[in-house]
Amino acid sequence: MSALGLVALLVRDYDEAIAFYVGKLGFDLVEDAPMGAAKRWVVVRPPGGETGLLLAKAADERQAAAIGEQAGGRVFLFLRSDDFWRDHAAFMAKGVRFLEAPREESYGPVAVFEDLYGNRWDLLGPKPS
Repeated sequence: MSALGLVALLVRDYDEAIAFYVGKLGFDLVEDAPMGAAKRWVVVRPPGGETGLLLAKAADERQAAAIGEQAGGRVFLFLRSDDFWRDHAAFMAKGVRFLEAPREESYGPVAVFEDLYGNRWDLLGPKPS
């Protein structure tokens, strides 16, 4: 085994999720293929990244209840940036909601933001040299 390929992320609606991840976070839409019965195979990925998100539309009430709660309120996903301040400013300009001001940690700058469903993400900058 060499890499983690995809992480399934429960969403309410494919198109609203694509609008957020592609339109606000700048991810690439890698695949959007119909699967029948209103189901689609939708994959987004940060530019140049290996691991992507499979945007999985909730199929029942149990899955719908887990949208935005897949990690129980903890930071769920970690987005690495080669230029933290550029990406932080771009996200802010596009209305991404940060839950805290950026802070410096031993591993680099970090700030927690929420996606459109309330999942928490860390935006992580490069380690200080």
